[in-house]
Amino acid sequence: MRTRSDTAIDLNTNPSSDSLHPHPITRRRLLQQAAGVAAAAGALGWTQFGCASNSASAARSKGPAVSQGRINQSIVHWCFETAGEKWDVEKTCQVAKQLGCKSVELVAAEHYPVIQKHGLTNAICQINMNPDPPFLKGFNNPDHWPRVLKATTDAIDAAAAFGFPSVICFTGYAAKNPGDPASPLIPPDEGAKNCVDGLKRIIGYAEQKKVTLCMEMLNSRETTHPMKGHPGYQGDHTDYCIDIIKRVGSPRMKLLFDIYHVQIMDGDIIRRLRQLKDYIGHVHTAGNPGRGELDNKQEINYPPIMQTLLEIGYAGYVGQEFIPTRDPYQGLFEAVSLCDV
Repeated sequence: MRTRSDTAIDLNTNPSSDSLHPHPITRRRLLQQAAGVAAAAGALGWTQFGCASNSASAARSKGPAVSQGRINQSIVHWCFETAGEKWDVEKTCQVAKQLGCKSVELVAAEHYPVIQKHGLTNAICQINMNPDPPFLKGFNNPDHWPRVLKATTDAIDAAAAFGFPSVICFTGYAAKNPGDPASPLIPPDEGAKNCVDGLKRIIGYAEQKKVTLCMEMLNSRETTHPMKGHPGYQGDHTDYCIDIIKRVGSPRMKLLFDIYHVQIMDGDIIRRLRQLKDYIGHVHTAGNPGRGELDNKQEINYPPIMQTLLEIGYAGYVGQEFIPTRDPYQGLFEAVSLCDV
């Protein structure tokens, strides 16, 4: 996840809880041993670009990272507006075109004309819950429904106006008053029922507008960074979110299957993709641990996961949502190439 808004987040939360206050992101050094990296890259199915001697300019000279094009790839803008070169939407769209990606996603509605100008789509649209991050106060608490329903309706309208396919949604945090360490918690079964009831209030409108709502499962285990994990998030297991989605009972209600978050909380990625194929509306990537690049420093083997998406007939988008730790263009080139199975 990310700061899905243009407003900085500061909830003044207890340091022992999920602070949600963005920490500065520093770059780690590029991989140092070209031969070692090349060997690891070969083991992971990388092609040609994995060596440390490949600078960002070298990656740019290679042209598009997409050659097969069977996976529809997208760039999640927030990751690249907050780190490294701090790309704006215009820059991110330019990079998407250069790499062969089809989408730039999770940007404010005011930037939709920029995406459209570049002939791209916005694979999944954010909701505006400023000054709160959108995942904090969700459908699990009826007290938040007026704000959440309005923000979601506005996002559906904007998506439909530009022909974008999906809008993100969240369970919200279990605390009735997120940020207050003394706040009572919403029991899981009550939170799930509230999500179902709240989503049923708007899913008909989404159906009418031909926009899909995608509920994101987020991990609650990672505590080192406000955008790497979300301690206190209620929808922190795949089965919990899928139960809500099934009970809403609409073809326009799907799961945002974030591979990074699912790996941390549930694992068994490939089998889950096969089991949940009818309920997956969008996919995100990142390396684990660390939510960094899809390189040989992390544990997820992405090529067979992408192959599984093809085998189950997934025709949606895969959003690259890692936090850059080195040159962002090079990291994207590698990630897009790796997922281009």
